[in-house]
Amino acid sequence: MSPQNPIKIVLADDHTLFRQGLRRIFELEEDFQIIGEATDGEQAVALAGTMTPSVILMDINMPERNGVEATRQIKEMYPAIKVLILSIHDDEAYIFEAIRAGANGYLLKDVESEVLVDAVRQVAGGTAFIHPQVTTKLINEFKRLSYKMGGGRVFQDEIATAVEQDTWQDLLTQREMEILRLMAEGKSNRNIGETLFISEKTVKNHVSSILGKLGVDDRTQAVITAARRGWVRL
Repeated sequence: MSPQNPIKIVLADDHTLFRQGLRRIFELEEDFQIIGEATDGEQAVALAGTMTPSVILMDINMPERNGVEATRQIKEMYPAIKVLILSIHDDEAYIFEAIRAGANGYLLKDVESEVLVDAVRQVAGGTAFIHPQVTTKLINEFKRLSYKMGGGRVFQDEIATAVEQDTWQDLLTQREMEILRLMAEGKSNRNIGETLFISEKTVKNHVSSILGKLGVDDRTQAVITAARRGWVRL
């Protein structure tokens, strides 16, 4: 997006110093505009209605209304607004509940600033973004709930059927499969590049190719698809 059409951001976090730090990060970028700040979930919901932001950066632990509840209400009332969770929690339950509430992405607060900026751009553009470190935990929670709801056998049958229908060699190159396995381990593009001794840009190109071949929109869906087909182990 150009500076004339910036990504409008609302920061929702009850820690003033943290919000100030986020503001400084985004003010260094020409295509972002901070249009509001909320110190609790109620304020975040109110600002969603009055400011119509592109993206709300949402903490989970906030007074009045927590971030998950605020996200759920915002997505019900204003589905076009994107919500990116930025939290200290890497617990499966928090991640899964946030996604179920409609969050478009989930990042940990120790994320590097360049990753955060890239994530906001992707989410604003309609792509889901999950912190590589929590991807595997999200998938494990998905599997746990599948078994809890009586879907364990169904999940296994789907894997068996998929393996019978095709193997990874029918779709992916050897390098793409190596990268997909590392994605399943929760490694970032940078970590994958360091492991395989290739550039981060090359990794990104391979990831894009993998998503296209699997017909999915993001890394999490790619890993879930691969797990269902028995190509990777979690």
